[in-house]
Amino acid sequence: MIIIELTPEQRQRLERGQAVDVTDARTAEELVVLRKDVYDRVRRLLYDDSEWTHDELRLLLARAAAENGWDEPGMDAYDNYDAERQKRCQ
Repeated sequence: MIIIELTPEQRQRLERGQAVDVTDARTAEELVVLRKDVYDRVRRLLYDDSEWTHDELRLLLARAAAENGWDEPGMDAYDNYDAERQKRCQ
């Protein structure tokens, strides 16, 4: 657990709901301290942990397919792959 000593100015910033930059004395890592209520508000704005709807999942799948080239002209052959394979193997 890291214990941070805040200056009076830093404490005032936190009381006003502002972020405070601090440095971990042991690791020299730069950190940001926020009041929990401010952090929770920001987190809700940036991260949605609700369940995905079927429409959202379909949209993501369509985007992923397009970004990976599945919409390119030469990829149509894969739509008929099983039928073509059966014809050739008879």
